[in-house]
Amino acid sequence: MDEANSKLSWLERLGALLMREPEDREQLVELLQRSYERNLLDADALGMIEGVMQVSEAQARDIMVPRAQMDVIDVSESIDRIVAQAIETAHSRFPVIGENKDDVIGILLAKDLLRYYTDKDFNLRDMLRPAVFIPESKRLNVLLKDFRSNRNHIAIVVDEYGGVAGMVTIEDVLEQIVGDIEDEYDFDETEANIVRDRQGQYRVKAQTEIADFNATFGTEFSDEDFDTVGGLVLSHLGRLPKRGEQFRIGNLNVKVLRADSRRLHALLVDKLKAESEA
Repeated sequence: MDEANSKLSWLERLGALLMREPEDREQLVELLQRSYERNLLDADALGMIEGVMQVSEAQARDIMVPRAQMDVIDVSESIDRIVAQAIETAHSRFPVIGENKDDVIGILLAKDLLRYYTDKDFNLRDMLRPAVFIPESKRLNVLLKDFRSNRNHIAIVVDEYGGVAGMVTIEDVLEQIVGDIEDEYDFDETEANIVRDRQGQYRVKAQTEIADFNATFGTEFSDEDFDTVGGLVLSHLGRLPKRGEQFRIGNLNVKVLRADSRRLHALLVDKLKAESEA
């Protein structure tokens, strides 16, 4: 059977399955599941369709990065400090706060900082883009449409009193549909949970089991209260850390490579040097 006939047959089978129009959401989900079981949809397609359905119901408050975890820039900081912060956090956009630390006065694009090195009259305030403010209740499907039509990539979420509650990016919304969007710190699915880099540091998946972590680093962390390295970090800090955050656990230096508003993904770990080696 040639490719054209194969596609036609696939569409005919899917069409036949859809002839019975679902009467509610539950029936639609059941229909999609049956389509998957009959190999009319693959796992990725099914996951994306279910993600689209969830986006139509979810609100900005459900996926926003809380105010306490936002990487913001203080407009009163020196330019050198701001550049260092942009390099350290590796974000492309930053909410900028003014004299009132609770007010966002604009959005700074990291690429605009390049002008600092070529423009003697560089003024940070002149570089700011207008901030877009949305209510916590804004539905994600509407927000995604706004992002696309306005060519905007970030929105500041405000509560009922007008205070900043958090922020949402277009990537946050898209990840609800397609899953986590990989970056340079992502692991290949076939890659080991613990990988040593050329600098002698270790990239560690948050899902790594405590026993394997202990075997690699010679530590003796208990696995009675948590099973994974991610659980160890959350227990140690008492909260979910943000990307770029660094801290110490025992004799280990730990840096968060990847984390979102919901979970921890990857860490960079290396041993502290003994005083005799320092």
